Amino acid sequence: MSAEPSCHRYPMAPLIRFTLLGLYLALVLPLPLLAPQPLTLPLGMACIAGLVLVVAITSERVELDGQGLRVGHPRWCSWLLRRGWQVSWNRITALTPVTTSQGGRVYYVRSAATGDGRSEAAWLLPQRVVRFDDFLVRFSSATGLSTEGIGRISPPWTYQLLALLCGLLMVGEVLALIVGPA
Repeated sequence: MSAEPSCHRYPMAPLIRFTLLGLYLALVLPLPLLAPQPLTLPLGMACIAGLVLVVAITSERVELDGQGLRVGHPRWCSWLLRRGWQVSWNRITALTPVTTSQGGRVYYVRSAATGDGRSEAAWLLPQRVVRFDDFLVRFSSATGLSTEGIGRISPPWTYQLLALLCGLLMVGEVLALIVGPA
Protein backbone atom coordinates (compact mmCIF):
# COMPACT_ATOMS: atom_id res chain seq x y z
CA MET A 1 0.00 0.00 0.00
CA SER A 2 1.54 3.25 -1.01
CA ALA A 3 0.96 6.49 0.79
CA GLU A 4 0.05 9.44 -1.41
CA PRO A 5 -0.19 13.06 -0.20
CA SER A 6 -4.01 12.90 -0.23
CA CYS A 7 -4.11 9.40 1.23
CA HIS A 8 -6.03 8.93 4.47
CA ARG A 9 -4.99 5.97 6.62
CA TYR A 10 -7.18 4.30 9.17
CA PRO A 11 -5.47 1.62 11.27
CA MET A 12 -7.36 -0.67 13.61
CA ALA A 13 -8.73 1.26 16.59
CA PRO A 14 -6.23 1.08 19.49
CA LEU A 15 -8.88 -0.10 21.98
CA ILE A 16 -9.64 -3.09 19.77
CA ARG A 17 -6.04 -3.82 18.79
CA PHE A 18 -4.57 -3.67 22.28
CA THR A 19 -7.49 -5.58 23.80
CA LEU A 20 -6.92 -8.43 21.34
CA LEU A 21 -3.18 -8.37 22.04
CA GLY A 22 -3.89 -8.35 25.79
CA LEU A 23 -6.24 -11.30 25.43
CA TYR A 24 -3.58 -13.27 23.59
CA LEU A 25 -0.95 -12.45 26.21
CA ALA A 26 -3.27 -13.25 29.11
CA LEU A 27 -4.10 -16.64 27.63
CA VAL A 28 -0.67 -17.84 26.50
CA LEU A 29 2.02 -16.21 28.69
CA PRO A 30 1.57 -18.65 31.58
CA LEU A 31 1.82 -21.71 29.32
CA PRO A 32 5.63 -21.94 29.03
CA LEU A 33 5.94 -21.40 32.78
CA LEU A 34 3.47 -24.20 33.54
CA ALA A 35 4.76 -26.67 30.93
CA PRO A 36 7.01 -29.62 31.76
CA GLN A 37 10.71 -28.79 31.30
CA PRO A 38 11.17 -30.45 27.86
CA LEU A 39 8.29 -28.36 26.45
CA THR A 40 9.24 -24.98 27.95
CA LEU A 41 11.49 -23.79 25.11
CA PRO A 42 9.33 -25.01 22.19
CA LEU A 43 6.20 -23.61 23.82
CA GLY A 44 7.94 -20.29 24.52
CA MET A 45 9.01 -20.05 20.88
CA ALA A 46 5.49 -20.93 19.72
CA CYS A 47 4.09 -18.17 21.98
CA ILE A 48 6.48 -15.63 20.43
CA ALA A 49 5.53 -16.76 16.90
CA GLY A 50 1.87 -16.49 17.86
CA LEU A 51 2.40 -12.98 19.23
CA VAL A 52 4.03 -11.90 15.96
CA LEU A 53 1.05 -13.33 14.08
CA VAL A 54 -1.48 -11.53 16.30
CA VAL A 55 0.45 -8.25 15.94
CA ALA A 56 0.43 -8.77 12.15
CA ILE A 57 -3.29 -9.53 12.01
CA THR A 58 -4.15 -6.49 14.11
CA SER A 59 -1.98 -4.20 11.97
CA GLU A 60 -4.54 -4.20 9.15
CA ARG A 61 -5.25 -0.71 7.86
CA VAL A 62 -7.59 1.03 5.47
CA GLU A 63 -6.47 3.67 2.99
CA LEU A 64 -8.64 6.10 1.07
CA ASP A 65 -7.34 8.30 -1.72
CA GLY A 66 -8.59 9.87 -4.95
CA GLN A 67 -8.48 6.50 -6.69
CA GLY A 68 -10.33 4.27 -4.27
CA LEU A 69 -10.38 2.19 -1.11
CA ARG A 70 -7.64 -0.25 -0.07
CA VAL A 71 -7.58 -2.65 2.85
CA GLY A 72 -4.39 -4.50 3.71
CA HIS A 73 -1.39 -4.90 5.93
CA PRO A 74 2.00 -3.13 6.12
CA ARG A 75 4.85 -4.54 4.03
CA TRP A 76 6.52 -6.29 6.96
CA CYS A 77 3.63 -8.76 7.19
CA SER A 78 1.72 -8.46 3.90
CA TRP A 79 3.69 -11.37 2.44
CA LEU A 80 2.20 -13.58 5.15
CA LEU A 81 -1.33 -12.16 5.28
CA ARG A 82 -2.59 -11.83 1.73
CA ARG A 83 -6.14 -10.84 2.70
CA GLY A 84 -6.00 -7.33 1.29
CA TRP A 85 -8.33 -5.92 -1.33
CA GLN A 86 -8.91 -2.71 -3.21
CA VAL A 87 -11.64 -1.20 -5.31
CA SER A 88 -11.85 2.05 -7.24
CA TRP A 89 -14.54 4.56 -6.29
CA ASN A 90 -16.27 4.38 -9.68
CA ARG A 91 -16.87 0.63 -9.31
CA ILE A 92 -18.63 0.84 -5.92
CA THR A 93 -22.39 0.61 -6.42
CA ALA A 94 -23.95 -0.17 -3.03
CA LEU A 95 -23.62 -0.98 0.63
CA THR A 96 -25.53 -4.11 1.65
CA PRO A 97 -26.36 -4.59 5.37
CA VAL A 98 -26.23 -8.11 6.83
CA THR A 99 -27.24 -9.02 10.38
CA THR A 100 -24.69 -11.14 12.28
CA SER A 101 -25.55 -14.12 14.45
CA GLN A 102 -24.77 -11.98 17.53
CA GLY A 103 -27.31 -9.36 16.51
CA GLY A 104 -24.83 -6.85 15.12
CA ARG A 105 -24.82 -5.49 11.61
CA VAL A 106 -22.03 -5.60 9.05
CA TYR A 107 -22.02 -3.99 5.62
CA TYR A 108 -20.71 -5.27 2.32
CA VAL A 109 -19.23 -2.90 -0.23
CA ARG A 110 -20.61 -4.01 -3.59
CA SER A 111 -19.02 -3.31 -6.92
CA ALA A 112 -20.39 -3.50 -10.44
CA ALA A 113 -19.25 -5.95 -13.06
CA THR A 114 -16.73 -4.52 -15.47
CA GLY A 115 -16.53 -4.75 -19.24
CA ASP A 116 -13.31 -6.79 -19.05
CA GLY A 117 -15.07 -9.84 -17.65
CA ARG A 118 -14.69 -9.21 -13.91
CA SER A 119 -17.96 -10.01 -12.20
CA GLU A 120 -19.72 -8.19 -9.40
CA ALA A 121 -17.89 -8.48 -6.08
CA ALA A 122 -18.48 -7.69 -2.41
CA TRP A 123 -16.08 -6.90 0.43
CA LEU A 124 -16.67 -6.37 4.11
CA LEU A 125 -16.75 -2.67 5.02
CA PRO A 126 -14.08 -2.05 7.70
CA GLN A 127 -15.86 -1.20 10.97
CA ARG A 128 -13.00 -1.51 13.47
CA VAL A 129 -10.90 1.45 12.34
CA VAL A 130 -9.77 4.51 14.25
CA ARG A 131 -11.67 7.73 13.40
CA PHE A 132 -14.55 5.66 12.06
CA ASP A 133 -16.86 8.67 11.63
CA ASP A 134 -14.25 10.45 9.48
CA PHE A 135 -13.81 7.27 7.44
CA LEU A 136 -17.56 7.08 6.79
CA VAL A 137 -17.77 10.74 5.77
CA ARG A 138 -14.93 10.32 3.26
CA PHE A 139 -16.37 7.03 1.97
CA SER A 140 -19.81 8.60 1.48
CA SER A 141 -18.35 11.67 -0.20
CA ALA A 142 -16.31 9.58 -2.65
CA THR A 143 -19.08 7.10 -3.53
CA GLY A 144 -22.24 9.17 -3.15
CA LEU A 145 -23.68 6.38 -0.97
CA SER A 146 -25.38 7.17 2.31
CA THR A 147 -23.56 5.90 5.39
CA GLU A 148 -26.18 7.23 7.78
CA GLY A 149 -26.99 4.71 10.48
CA ILE A 150 -23.78 2.72 10.01
CA GLY A 151 -22.01 2.15 13.29
CA ARG A 152 -19.15 0.10 14.61
CA ILE A 153 -19.60 -3.65 14.52
CA SER A 154 -19.67 -3.73 18.33
CA PRO A 155 -19.93 -0.95 20.92
CA PRO A 156 -16.75 0.22 22.70
CA TRP A 157 -17.96 -1.05 26.08
CA THR A 158 -17.56 -4.66 24.87
CA TYR A 159 -13.84 -4.12 24.23
CA GLN A 160 -13.48 -2.09 27.43
CA LEU A 161 -15.00 -4.97 29.41
CA LEU A 162 -12.79 -7.50 27.63
CA ALA A 163 -9.72 -5.33 28.34
CA LEU A 164 -10.66 -5.14 32.03
CA LEU A 165 -11.14 -8.92 32.20
CA CYS A 166 -7.78 -9.49 30.46
CA GLY A 167 -6.10 -7.16 32.94
CA LEU A 168 -7.67 -8.99 35.87
CA LEU A 169 -6.61 -12.33 34.39
CA MET A 170 -3.00 -11.12 34.03
CA VAL A 171 -2.95 -9.75 37.59
CA GLY A 172 -4.30 -13.10 38.81
CA GLU A 173 -1.62 -14.96 36.87
CA VAL A 174 1.16 -12.76 38.30
CA LEU A 175 -0.18 -13.24 41.83
CA ALA A 176 -0.38 -17.00 41.29
CA LEU A 177 3.24 -17.07 40.12
CA ILE A 178 4.38 -14.98 43.10
CA VAL A 179 2.50 -17.07 45.66
CA GLY A 180 3.51 -20.29 43.92
CA PRO A 181 1.88 -23.68 44.10
CA ALA A 182 -0.01 -24.33 47.30
